[in-house]
Amino acid sequence: MSKATLTRMSILEKSFELIYRKGYQSTSIDDIIATTQVTKGAFYYHFKNKDEMALALINDYMRPNMYQVMLRPLEQAEKPLETFYDMMRNLLHDTDFFDVRYGCPAINLIEEMAPLNEKFREALSVLMTDWKLGIADCIRYEQQQKTINPDIDPQQIALFLISGYGGIRNIGKLEGTQSYESYLVTLQKYLQFLKPSFSVSSGN
Repeated sequence: MSKATLTRMSILEKSFELIYRKGYQSTSIDDIIATTQVTKGAFYYHFKNKDEMALALINDYMRPNMYQVMLRPLEQAEKPLETFYDMMRNLLHDTDFFDVRYGCPAINLIEEMAPLNEKFREALSVLMTDWKLGIADCIRYEQQQKTINPDIDPQQIALFLISGYGGIRNIGKLEGTQSYESYLVTLQKYLQFLKPSFSVSSGN
């Protein structure tokens, strides 16, 4: 990897950390330069302005990392919905990358910038579409294996699951990690409910 590529990636990584904690609009180019310890000339060599840097952050940093953490495990799983639950539990317990006080970086950017900037909205939409399609594919696979109800709509369930994750990340900002545990208990019950053998009367 060239020095220029390493510098560009360093700018994106440090920008991500700043924006995650401060928000995009509250983070200035001067903040980024001070944190990365690159010159202003080096910043503008790689990016014309802050918006171009942020779009690169979404496309070249957040999307590949999201694939590794949120999509690749599902693609490789023999039991995708069990893997999905484990993945959600691990995400909510990951205190190295996430901070309960700040929620989810992708959800934060959607809330802050999607209504204000069409290019941001389009880039962030790709992130969510990737995840939604990945989860929907898992549900279809489970349907083919006859391990979940064949009558459910995979796209609708995927949207519901993603919405739940985004919502609990925001509630966690107010109520802390204990809200995550309540969510995980309910998520596990809901995934059980999708199984064709589930019966309210049986208590399974």
